Order: sequence, then structure tokens, then C-alpha cells
Amino acid sequence: MLDQILNSNLIILAISIILITSILSVQFSVRINAPSLIFFISLGMIVGGELLGLVSFDDPAIAQLIGMMALVIILFDGGMKTNWQTIRPVAFPALSLATIGVFITSIILGAAAKMIFDFSWPEALLMGAIVGSTDAAAVFAMLQGRNITKRLEATLEAESGANDPMAVFLTTSFIAMITAEGNGIIALIWDFFWQMGIALLLGLFIGKLGSKALYRITLSSSGLYPLLAISFAFFAFSVSELANASGLLAVYVSAIVIGNSGLKQRNAILRFNEGFTWIAQIGLFFILGLIVIPSDLFSIPIILQGLLLSVILMLAARPIAVFISVAGMKFSLKEKVFLSWAGLRGAVPIVLALFPMLAGLEYSQLYFNIIFFIVLTSVVIQGSTMQFAANKLGLVTSDDAIPLHTMDLLSVGKKDLEIVEYFINDKHIVTGKSIKQIELPDKANIILIIRHGETIPPTAETVLQKEDILYILVPDDEMEILNKKLAANSPSNGEG
Repeated sequence: MLDQILNSNLIILAISIILITSILSVQFSVRINAPSLIFFISLGMIVGGELLGLVSFDDPAIAQLIGMMALVIILFDGGMKTNWQTIRPVAFPALSLATIGVFITSIILGAAAKMIFDFSWPEALLMGAIVGSTDAAAVFAMLQGRNITKRLEATLEAESGANDPMAVFLTTSFIAMITAEGNGIIALIWDFFWQMGIALLLGLFIGKLGSKALYRITLSSSGLYPLLAISFAFFAFSVSELANASGLLAVYVSAIVIGNSGLKQRNAILRFNEGFTWIAQIGLFFILGLIVIPSDLFSIPIILQGLLLSVILMLAARPIAVFISVAGMKFSLKEKVFLSWAGLRGAVPIVLALFPMLAGLEYSQLYFNIIFFIVLTSVVIQGSTMQFAANKLGLVTSDDAIPLHTMDLLSVGKKDLEIVEYFINDKHIVTGKSIKQIELPDKANIILIIRHGETIPPTAETVLQKEDILYILVPDDEMEILNKKLAANSPSNGEG
């Protein structure tokens, strides 16, 4: 009994040390401009069996389950933060990159794998499919806080959030071919449209259902709203997968719907999601690091073969896929070059590399090692040079205008009142108008204005200026009206 308690305490101690080390490594990675996932993976490799031997873990089924749950959390957070008005102008090129781009990348890389390895065509194309998609976690993390032009940023975020289903579909399809479980090309095409179409419909429906629930249901504790929101993410994933549709696509679509709807406790939900996403990323990459066998991964053949495929991916497969996918879509040559270079690989390819292991394929360990090495080179080389590339190509913006957003600060008793915070810039319709000209909802009141660090007592004659911060007391049922009154100008009025 005492031994079991001691073991439990040691496990809890180990988890706490891992979390503290991982979180501190995030700050270090920001300072040296390196992707933080490298530190999480490295930590898993160090404490794993071959090095320190503190943790022994080699179960691909559990790793795949943890990986998919982590991807649900990461995609939900990214979708919640996605402004539909921002990605709508780039929805078509992003969708093209997420489908045609992934397919072309997979085919080119598969052809390269056929020449490098002793693979059959289905086996070679499987390797291409596994690494065909960009990674939402890596892209979201590397774009955060950068001053890359909004159009490119929106395109990359939308692509990375939407291209995982295509990679999953291609991976499972090629595995079915290898194991002789496929049903022919016609069935494959039907399966593709079923997976994507049903996932889209379910994502829209569950997103609407979730947004209505989060807006209309009054919960006894504000801490329950984030839990309810993330529950809808897992609900969307599981229902879609049970319907043989793409669960990841359903999660991303439902998150966009929920994130662009009126919500109670929006800031509490976003803050919870952000913290939960970091936990998911740390856990995911740490587990993946545990599975790696360093002596196999860093052997001379794997390094040479992995480097060759990485070079082909970064300098040939991804650029060709980008230039074909966005042809005729008004992207400049420099923008296409940057889109090509910013196609980061990350968690998704490594999680997909577990699928051959679960299927018992002959080259499953080779798939995993090569894909793992490709991901490492992608995040180290491309991730650390993304800002440099944007600067050199002149694709940065100096626009420091603070976008409009709402932050729930507190709930007032049982009256369904919220104090919300709005940041105003010169693109919003209220800039330059007095408070009495805005015609706020009947029960909404501006209670404080912060201007250049100074407090301004609001009066009817107070004129709102760029970068003013407004604190407004408003009932939940007037939140949507308030959002419209303080909205940004429409695209026809100058905002693209």
C-alpha cells in the first residue's frame, strides 16, 4: 500500500516538473525564435527509455488517442480565434491549398519516396500523404505576434486548420490499398465527398447548437462555460467520426461558428482554451518524444534520407503545390514564395505516422522515423526563419491598429450583466463620433474610457478616438446589438 502511494506521488512530482520545465522552455524559445515544440519533443526523448530511462512508453494506440484529442483541442482553439470576416476573402485559396495543395504535395513527395526507398507505389504514396499537410499547432504558434500581412496570415491559418482532413483521408486510403481493404476508385471518391460534406454539415449544425447553448444557458459558475464549449468540440469530433466523416474538419468548422457568435464569458472561454491548448501541445509532443528511439532516428541512413526528403518537400513539393493551388488568385510572386516557405509540418504528420503502426504495416517504424525527422527539420529551418523570410520579401505590415474585440470581465450577480472591454481603432465606425451619436442599446452604459493610459470620465459629448479602450456594462440580451453598433467598417467601406 505504501509503495503504491509512493509511486503515485513520484508520478505527480514527475508531471509537475515536466510541466514547469516545458512552460519555462516556451519563454526561452520565444527569445531565441525557435519553435517550442522542439523543447517538448526533446524533453520526451531525454526522459524516455534510451537516454535517462525515467519513463517507458511505446504504445502507439494510446499515443494516437492522445494525439487526436490534442488535435481537437488545438483546432478548436484556432477556430475560436478565427475571425470569419478576415478569412472570408481568402477562403477559396485556403480551401484550394488544403485540398489540391495537400494532394499535389503528397504525390510529389510519394514519387520521391519511391525513388529513395524500396517501396511499392501505395507504400511510397502513403509516406507522401502522411507529411502532406501543414500543421495547425505549428502555424498558429509561429504566426502569433508576428507582423506578417493579414491576408497571408489568414490564408496560412485557414489552410492549416482545414487541411488535416485531406491528409487523414489520403493516409487511411493508402493504408487500405496496402492492406487490400480498399473498394476501388469510385468508392474512394464517394468516401472523400461523404467525409468532407457530412463533416461540414455536422460542424455547422453543432457549431450553431453550441453557440445557442453558450449564449442562452445561464450556468451557476462562469468556469463552466469554457468546459461546455470544449465539450462541443469533442462532441463534434466523435459524432462526425461515428458517421464516417472527418472529425477534425467538423471541429474546426464548429469552432469558427461558435467563435463568431455572441457568447457569454467569451474571454473566459478563450483564456481557458489557450491554456488547455498549451497543455495539449506539451502532452502531445512529450508523448511523441517518448516513442522515438534516438539511436534509430539519428542514424546515418535516416538522417540522409530524411534530409533529402525534407529538401524536396521545402524546395520542390510545397512550392509546386502552392503555385498550382493559387494560380490565378491574385497572389504576387513574393506572396507565393512566402506561402511555400511557411508550410510548417508538426504534430499532425507525426500522429498520422502512428497509423501504419496500428495497421501493422511492414515499414511502420521507418515511416515514423523519417516523418519525425522531416518534422524536426521543418520546424527548425522553416519555423525559425519565417519572420526573416517575410522581412526580406517585404511582406510585413507596420499597421499597429488594435482590432476590435470583446472581453468578458465579470458577471454581475444573477442579472445576466457583463462588463465588456472594446478596443477601438481608426477603421471602426464609432471613431470620431461622440457617445450620444453612437445610439447605444437602452440598457448599455459606457462606464470608463482609457485613453493613452489616462482615465476619461464618459459623458454624452465625449468623442471616441483611435486606441480608446471602452468598458461597457451591458445585459447579455443586448450584446449582439452592441457589437453591431461598435463594429468595424464593412469591406465596402474600406476594410478588406
